[in-house]
Amino acid sequence: MYPNPQDALPLPPRPDLDQYRTRAKELVAACRQGDPAMQRWVTRWIADLVRLQPDGSRLSPADVERPGQQLIHFVRERLRPNDATIAQAQFVIARAHGFDSWPKLGQYVEALRSSDSSVATFERAADAIVAGDLATLELLLRAEPALVGARSSREHRSTLLHYASANGVESYRQRTPANIVAITERLLDAGAAIDAEADVYGGGATTLALVVTSSHPRAAGVQNALADLLLARGARLDAGIVRYCLMNGCPEAAAHLAGRGARVTATDAAGLGRLDLLRQAFEPPKSVSAADRGEMMAMAAWYGQRDAIRLLLKLGVDPALRRPEGGQTALHVAAYQGDAKLVELLIQHGAPLDLPDAQFGTPPLVWALHAWLKEDRPSAAPYIRILTALVAAGATVKPEWIADERLRAEPTLFAALLAAVRR
Repeated sequence: MYPNPQDALPLPPRPDLDQYRTRAKELVAACRQGDPAMQRWVTRWIADLVRLQPDGSRLSPADVERPGQQLIHFVRERLRPNDATIAQAQFVIARAHGFDSWPKLGQYVEALRSSDSSVATFERAADAIVAGDLATLELLLRAEPALVGARSSREHRSTLLHYASANGVESYRQRTPANIVAITERLLDAGAAIDAEADVYGGGATTLALVVTSSHPRAAGVQNALADLLLARGARLDAGIVRYCLMNGCPEAAAHLAGRGARVTATDAAGLGRLDLLRQAFEPPKSVSAADRGEMMAMAAWYGQRDAIRLLLKLGVDPALRRPEGGQTALHVAAYQGDAKLVELLIQHGAPLDLPDAQFGTPPLVWALHAWLKEDRPSAAPYIRILTALVAAGATVKPEWIADERLRAEPTLFAALLAAVRR
């Protein structure tokens, strides 16, 4: 359901239910005036919410743009210009703040009116965790020992321990302070349930699973230390946890957990560059399906595991095989990732140059162009090399693919692309 729990908007410092009723009426009026008026209302409302936050200056334009676009889309789904109702607008506003319904938002706002309510205390504790304020957290836990087992009023139903992961909870609270390991240890000492599950990403998310798939503790350099603490306190290792790490851009955590005894599949081994496990997967009488082979190739390509790709090719894996989900070949992935050496290796082994993926219907050359020109990768050099290699090998080029003026700044490459269009 919209929005994802982590995309929930923050409330103003002193929320008032009457003000929210007024906002619902404003939204209905804006919808009845047409789509442009509705978009202006959404943009203004979110800007006001950000401005009122104590740390609003920390938010980037992207932090505001994404929830704004999601909310605009949701309003279009729920409120039709000719028959928009107050009840529909109230539901949209409640969902935008991460609550299942308008009554639940109302109960939450009313509970915040009392500074010593369990809801208000939980919110202060969550703020203390993400701010690294161990002293305040300590005071709150001593005053109310049951707080450590309380859950958020929002739909994700996270405990305080989940907030230590900086994952799944509301995005404005996804932060990893320098002392997060000490904070997590204090929560565990207070009796936090190590394997309590939050209702995010389909449900059943433990703190360990959230920690090892979160970009924030990874960027802070404490991801593995947090994982070790949780494991030492008895956290369970879910069967697919290594894959979760790899699918969420956390290869260091994947390797770390593999070393701690987590299950590693053959596809995981490809992403980790574990050649020993890859060889074992192909030992007779074992049989590896075409779908699994395609997944292995793509995973190895995503993480630049060229030795794993070489081994898979040696074992007879066809470079034309695709990932079951999305239909990309290893060449698509390598081209997108800017791995010129791997692109050249795959071309040498006969990888199909013009095979479209199943998701976007485009060949590897377009994936390279998109990564370079649309996602503003920091270095153009690897993509120039990749495009040159693909064109030299005979890849098809269509005029509409090379309309970007930035390509003209690379005359040698642009000439090759033009020549490919004409051949």
